[in-house]
Amino acid sequence: MSRKIRNPIIPGYYPDPSMIRVGDDFYLVNSSFELSPALPVFHSRDLVHWEQICNAMTEENGFYVEKNCGVGGVMAPTLRYYDGVYYIINCNFGDRGNFIITAANPAGPWSKPHYLTDVPGIDASMFIDDDGQFYVMGTGDVWDNGAGQMERGIWLAKYDIKNFRMASEPVTIWNSALRVGSSPEAPHIYHVGDYYHLIIAEGGTEHYHAVMSARSKDLFGFYEGNPANPVLTHRHMGFSCPVTNVGHADLVELKDGSWWAVMLASRLIDGKCKNLGRETFACPVVWERDWPLFTPESGRVLEEYDLPECLASAYDEAMTREDIAGPAAVSDAEEVTEVSQVYIDDFDSDELPLHLVFWGTPGEKFWRIEDSALRLRCIKQKLDEELQPMGFDFVRKPGRYAAFVSRRQCQPNVTFSAAMKFTPLEAESAGVAIVQAMNHQIHFERAVSEGQQVLRLVVVSADYAQPPYFPGFTSETHRRVLCEKPWESDEAVLGMELNGEDFQFFAGEDEDHMEFFAKADGTEINPEKVGCMVGTMLGVYATGGGEDSQNEAAFDWIRYEES
Repeated sequence: MSRKIRNPIIPGYYPDPSMIRVGDDFYLVNSSFELSPALPVFHSRDLVHWEQICNAMTEENGFYVEKNCGVGGVMAPTLRYYDGVYYIINCNFGDRGNFIITAANPAGPWSKPHYLTDVPGIDASMFIDDDGQFYVMGTGDVWDNGAGQMERGIWLAKYDIKNFRMASEPVTIWNSALRVGSSPEAPHIYHVGDYYHLIIAEGGTEHYHAVMSARSKDLFGFYEGNPANPVLTHRHMGFSCPVTNVGHADLVELKDGSWWAVMLASRLIDGKCKNLGRETFACPVVWERDWPLFTPESGRVLEEYDLPECLASAYDEAMTREDIAGPAAVSDAEEVTEVSQVYIDDFDSDELPLHLVFWGTPGEKFWRIEDSALRLRCIKQKLDEELQPMGFDFVRKPGRYAAFVSRRQCQPNVTFSAAMKFTPLEAESAGVAIVQAMNHQIHFERAVSEGQQVLRLVVVSADYAQPPYFPGFTSETHRRVLCEKPWESDEAVLGMELNGEDFQFFAGEDEDHMEFFAKADGTEINPEKVGCMVGTMLGVYATGGGEDSQNEAAFDWIRYEES
């Protein structure tokens, strides 16, 4: 039997992976930015079949995030384990900054956040040495270049995990692999043999992203850069490389003593777009002359690798289970058919499945499940509200959420459809939507136009000169109706086929009478300027168009299919 680890191991918008092994089990957490609930946690026993077991941050343990540009919120978590306790350290840019949550079971419940008022900077990470001592590290302007200027670097401090506070002053341990290297961040430390090994990301998270390595025999020493840096990148392979943005790695040792890394990377669609955002990839790592060597022989992330022999029995066992769908990264709540990879949410439970999320933490109860249908109220917030500067004041700004329930697009070619019952009034609308970052969206909706009930296809885009976290950020959102047709029935099945950047839309009163409605160019909402921080979300929504309403759109089912 040919057993393979195929990349991406978790496809779709699951970036910034951090992974640990506890016994025979692997656990992995990803960034989720402005999605709520947040921080999806996955479990595997073979690095191939992954099952989402929880979202670590929920309203129940105090999570808050704001809907805005898509690239705010929570990012770059680190997952670690020691003596029966699981730890996630992370930063929430939509709330109060750096925090730690803990759990006795990685499937939850996770604790309320312990906010780290004395931990500065971004990409805070945790290291636990062989003696059980905890350390915290992060990124900031901490390196003195000798010319009176402080440059970006990596700092480290001893940490008192019982009282959630620093136990020593931060010490700068490295600056970057390149002189004035761009964005040294995402630090992780590993104690291997005689050395402490530091792995960081550098070059920014897009095309020039890379994994860099340094080491020191003294934990608090100034680390020696690996002469082979970057130890993993695809930036030298050009802008048409089918897998790009490789970086942000975390390492784990297998039971047989071999090592693997997980990292983020993006697949190009139609040779130019990154609709899926940054996904989770994996590769083997070996140690050569006390340095890590990523993906030996090839030097690049491959589409597949041979499965380590120590994981073979777990792989064979997983292949016999029906409730794990492999690299589609789905939950047990979904119906899976092996032939066509169809996932159906029919809302037979009172709770939403783990893979369905909101955009922004709901500040009101605008959704409910009743009579096996998801009902969304037409709240005043629009799906395409004007973008606001992000800021880093960590002050909550209530009202930043939308009545939008969505899932990640995980493959380049997918079909998404929903059965809706809805009669809009005045400015109300509801339907299905494709949402990317920075107000780039497509709405296929039931609405009112000049007093007439219609179906219409709307493309949304935004102009801006700089990212929303830069001072002076402004933007202008544009909305354009591509197609509009009368629709009198209060029932509609709305469907969309996404084949690369070729988007086609269909409608019918039921599944058996679907007709072509219109087509759209996916590059309009996936331009290079959107980048790849987050990926495409596909979902259903309702809005009062600026006015609160008690009217609801009822969705009997949502269907997602990968081809």
